Amino acid sequence: MTTLRIGAVAGALVLGAGLIAVSGPSTPTEAQPAAAAQPPQTQQAPEDGTIVHLFQWTWDAVAQECTDFLGPEGFTGVQVSPPQEHVVVEYDEGGNYPWWQDYQPVSYQLDNTRRGTADDFQDMVDTCADNGVRIYVDAVVNHMTGPDSGTGSNGTEWSKYEHPDLFGDGEYGYGQNDFEPCFEEITDWDDRGQVQDCELLGLADLDTGADYVQERLVQYLNGLIGMGVAGFRVDATKHVQVEHVDAIFSQLDDVPGWGGQPHVYHEVIGDDTIPYTDYTDHGQITNFDHHRDLSHSFADGDIADLTEMPDHGGLTSDEAVVFVDNHDSQRYEPILTYADGDRYYLATAFLLAHPYGTPVVMSGYDFEGNDAEGPPSTGEEEGNPAGWLTEDADCDNPSGWTCDHRDEAVAGMAGFRTATAGNGLEERTRDGESRVAFDRGEDGFAAFNATDSEWELDSETSLPDGEYPNAAGPGTVAVSGGQVQATVPADGAVALHTGG
Repeated sequence: MTTLRIGAVAGALVLGAGLIAVSGPSTPTEAQPAAAAQPPQTQQAPEDGTIVHLFQWTWDAVAQECTDFLGPEGFTGVQVSPPQEHVVVEYDEGGNYPWWQDYQPVSYQLDNTRRGTADDFQDMVDTCADNGVRIYVDAVVNHMTGPDSGTGSNGTEWSKYEHPDLFGDGEYGYGQNDFEPCFEEITDWDDRGQVQDCELLGLADLDTGADYVQERLVQYLNGLIGMGVAGFRVDATKHVQVEHVDAIFSQLDDVPGWGGQPHVYHEVIGDDTIPYTDYTDHGQITNFDHHRDLSHSFADGDIADLTEMPDHGGLTSDEAVVFVDNHDSQRYEPILTYADGDRYYLATAFLLAHPYGTPVVMSGYDFEGNDAEGPPSTGEEEGNPAGWLTEDADCDNPSGWTCDHRDEAVAGMAGFRTATAGNGLEERTRDGESRVAFDRGEDGFAAFNATDSEWELDSETSLPDGEYPNAAGPGTVAVSGGQVQATVPADGAVALHTGG
């Protein structure tokens, strides 16, 4: 079987080898039958909290991490990998099933993927809700599979334009007429019609303007909401016409337990052809301009002016989802990643300290230079059609999982963000272009040192006098007479907040 890899580079996706195919929220106290637990009314609003992307983690491992770490530390959401049945593609002779196969849906069945079963998924949603953490599903709505044919992770037979059993009951399927009239690959990324009507890297592009297709997508998404899923990161939204996005996402149900409409953020790599702002009426937008500016600034040690961050790509803070890197940029446009160590974690801490946007913290696995490499695996299981099954991540014994959200500079910053939510930013001190400190109202103070030497900081602050634990590292720091005096480590930070 030929293969395909998907990754964002310079506003497009890259073709691989071949072509196929306040200290934190309170804890809910009572679970609802077959749905999410009921969080308290004081639960942090999702856009004010911190989401961690546990890329390719199994459902069981996510549930455990919500219990052991994310809930207690004040993280408010987890973005999980696409949960629907996916293609199974052996990428090399070593049994390496690539990460990108999960972004080629065979059906909308949740019964079996390499990350677990439908029961595992439901248990994850419920367990995370019990610990005050929402689940956000990476939803693939633009396309199905690539060329060729095969058997999906739940045993469903497929070919490129034939997906006969979308929900496992034999009632609904997709055929040739449910795909776009342009059955050719995108070649001109400056042509809006091509970008939105033709095939992304040869993947079967759904006719999202058709009532039947919209009904099936709404059926899939509302099914997830009924299980307690609180929101969606929507994959490849720029390849779906705005009016189609409106037609689909305006039909979503309220989320049981949490209440209200799901929190939706769209993957849009904005450019002159398709601006970010085209989609802002339909959810938040992943801000790749912000990602590049922030990552380059920390990579170069030129961070002081980041306190004056503009509305990148025309997106206001309320409209933007922000990140240092994501699963695509790590592989195909690496600027600053986990491989860069302390500077990367410093940038992530800054992301959580700054009020702009809703932050998503990346946490995946070490792919050792093989862009397509799949997650750590336990190998095949007899009778299971999902191929090599994913290993449960264990951050106490990582075994290939990077567990970036647990780094000392990052782990406590979810609490900082919660404690300072709603406050603006006032710069207090800068030392050259690589060192800067600021207040977040009277609730927080943070200082960042992007150099290879310590910074003896002496700064004014609006924080009340007292002794504060450092949310971005070890130790405590005193505030006395409206003044902070501290040693900020090389490539390190000091972050103090009233919730601590």
